[in-house]
Amino acid sequence: MLAWLEQGQGVWLCTIVETWGSSPRPVGSWLAISESGQWSGSVSGGCLEEDLLRRAAEDGLTESELVTYGITEGDRNQFQLPCGGRIRLLIEPLKGQEATQHALALAEALEQRRPVLRRVALAGTAELLPVTAEQEAQITFDGQQLQHLLQPECRLLLIGAGEVARYVAEFATAADFAITLCEPRDAFAEGWSHARIPLVRRLPDDLITEQFSDRWAGVLALAHDPRIDDMGLLAALGSDAFYVGAMGSQKTSAGRRERLASLGLDEVALARLKAPIGVCIPSKTPAEIAISIVADLIAERHRLRQTPPTL
Repeated sequence: MLAWLEQGQGVWLCTIVETWGSSPRPVGSWLAISESGQWSGSVSGGCLEEDLLRRAAEDGLTESELVTYGITEGDRNQFQLPCGGRIRLLIEPLKGQEATQHALALAEALEQRRPVLRRVALAGTAELLPVTAEQEAQITFDGQQLQHLLQPECRLLLIGAGEVARYVAEFATAADFAITLCEPRDAFAEGWSHARIPLVRRLPDDLITEQFSDRWAGVLALAHDPRIDDMGLLAALGSDAFYVGAMGSQKTSAGRRERLASLGLDEVALARLKAPIGVCIPSKTPAEIAISIVADLIAERHRLRQTPPTL
């Protein structure tokens, strides 16, 4: 959206503000459409996007508008909405220097790992506000004003190159996590053959301190090497990271907890460690282990998003 605005294009930003019954996307979901017909994001399984693209191209909206899909049987048949489902969208036209500065400020806040509250009046004005401790709902809409809590993306540090890390990176990327793979050991780093998953050759504790210590970060110790894993876990368990996990058996995990306790971690910090990592399924192959890990990450991210940031 920012790139299109900086090119001088107009943009229509579509936000789901309410749903009734079944809906393929939750409230707060975005679809952005450029003046040239490009689009990014999703507000349905594809059935509404085509109509919204047509509206933007043919109608060229100049004022904010509320659009509701699924009111009539005809709507449900035409747009293939789930049985009984309805979706209400706020469509905002954005163009010019003021809109560009608004998008730039929003992008910068999220890049700097700061949650913001976006408040939009149906009359067309939009502003960004700091998040307060009283902010409970992620999105509210009273018919005239939208308040949308936007939080930074969740990013993960994977410690240790290997097949489990490879599959975790692939599956977690598909689930909209940002991935960094850390491997300081020469033999494993030089043998890494998956160019689509970049590898950083640094010590994990330094990376955690610099980039993975906030509440939207997760740290996964997958090296199976206490010299590397424990170093990262010590830093992660002392941070605000929303997820800290380590791969290994029950016996290995018990030994790890004993080592970390001997290095000064208290019971509160150790209780945050997910080890063995992932949801409990009888998984043995690297892909299955990765699926169990990413499933647990998705569940924890959902809980994180439902909890407003504390100040």
